[in-house]
Amino acid sequence: MPGKARPGKQKTSSSAKKRFKKTGKGQYAQQKAAHNHLLQQKSKKQKRLSKKTIITSKAHSKQLKRMLPGV
Repeated sequence: MPGKARPGKQKTSSSAKKRFKKTGKGQYAQQKAAHNHLLQQKSKKQKRLSKKTIITSKAHSKQLKRMLPGV
């Protein structure tokens, strides 16, 4: 169809799709940082708490909706 402009598709952010997962309620979950390397010098409590998954804030979720349109 020449002459008709089609709206472009929004691309999914590759970095965001690797780091965030959408929960059943529509919120976004992410892993806490600091559980990758240099673990010998971190306390047991810090290592234990860094294993948890956390839910992102409402403000951050707004940005993630734009970054993850198809997810």
